[in-house]
Amino acid sequence: MAVPLVLSGVISASVEAACPADYPEEGAIKKHIEHDDIANGKATLKQIHKMGRDLFVAKFNKCDGQGRPATTGGGVKRAPDQPAFIRTSSPETNSCAGCHSQPVIGGSGEFVVNAFILAQRLDPVTESVSNQFSNERNTPGMHGAGAIEMVAREMTYDLRAQAEALPDGEHTLVSKGVSFDIRKEGGLVVESEGINTDLMVRPFNQSGNIATLRHFTVDAMNHHHGMQAEERFDLNPGKGFDKDHDEDGVERELSVGDITALSVYQASLPVPVQVMPRARAERKAVRLGKRKFNEIGCNSCHVPALKLDTPVFSEPSPLNASHTFRDTSRSVRWDMTKQGPKPRLKKNPDGSATVWAYTDLKRHNLCDPVEREDAIRFFCNETLDQARPSQDGRPGSEFFITRKLWDVGSSAPYGHRGDITTITEAILYHGGEARQSRDHFSLLPLSEQKSVIKFLKSLQVVEK
Repeated sequence: MAVPLVLSGVISASVEAACPADYPEEGAIKKHIEHDDIANGKATLKQIHKMGRDLFVAKFNKCDGQGRPATTGGGVKRAPDQPAFIRTSSPETNSCAGCHSQPVIGGSGEFVVNAFILAQRLDPVTESVSNQFSNERNTPGMHGAGAIEMVAREMTYDLRAQAEALPDGEHTLVSKGVSFDIRKEGGLVVESEGINTDLMVRPFNQSGNIATLRHFTVDAMNHHHGMQAEERFDLNPGKGFDKDHDEDGVERELSVGDITALSVYQASLPVPVQVMPRARAERKAVRLGKRKFNEIGCNSCHVPALKLDTPVFSEPSPLNASHTFRDTSRSVRWDMTKQGPKPRLKKNPDGSATVWAYTDLKRHNLCDPVEREDAIRFFCNETLDQARPSQDGRPGSEFFITRKLWDVGSSAPYGHRGDITTITEAILYHGGEARQSRDHFSLLPLSEQKSVIKFLKSLQVVEK
């Protein structure tokens, strides 16, 4: 049995040796974190944040259980011949920070670290990067993710309560100023615009298909690293999982507490802020750019501010997926306006906070009915969404959730594939629901176009 160790006031279980005793190296994880210990107040938020960061930057190896020889990235059993690393079907990295690193740890990634979504489910694996086999996606930044998840939770509860009270028929629901058209039939929502019919706001992944950081983390660990969370594979025996489902000889690769620490770390990353230039003329240009951004209608989807009624983050969430830990009686909680690394959310007089994320957390179609070669190349190139419209339970015409712009000054390159080098290009490639705003931008005088770009570049990730 593993012998409990005490570190910084937190009880952790030492890791059973995964490599042979005569092997000259050991894993990156020396101790597993126990969820009950950190949830019961034996660790401060600062300590949990550090534990999560240590796991986020850890370079997992075979002694930790890196790789999944007998499973796909979706957890389906396969002949035990999955490569330890393969660029397309993954695993393709051994560290979260290997992809989330720009401009600092937890940020976005460059084109070179793109992921090939859906290819991880293939058996046999593919070495092709063709969009016939996967949707190639750039790595988004995670700063401010805790605030985003909590706004999404409040919107979910609000939308569901509104829908429950309405009779059958067509209706428009409005939450935090964002509207969603739905149709009810037989007491159920059977059609919805910009959101799944379960009315759960899913702010993570570029297609808006994951609701919580914990769900994102559990799936990403298996997909990208071949590191299997016990809550998904060991504690779900009814789904045919077991202690060593991937047959790599390592059990309990990531404990429930490990995933909690990772989720808390991401949720407590600082929120992006506006960094105003020192020169008076440049500040004036930024303010003009913000006005023009609103005047041409960009703010209709990139909603500048969403009100967070209760700025307290809690993990786990009752909205966590069924294959993740959901016992909310043992949650880690903190006030995002008072605790965590700076910059933080600022509390309003009524106890709420304003999340300046420039998004409506809603999915939109950016494709024009009349084909434009540039838009097709950059925003309308995911053939699997169109060929399999039921993927992720969303209509094939709704491609992407509105990109959060609060870190856009720090998150180049742009676009879901990371193949756009300037903000100007990203604007001009918009079509579909954003075509009118795109056209308004293109008609602005050059000086005003420059001011819009200066405004957007002032939205940055900083760490204090």
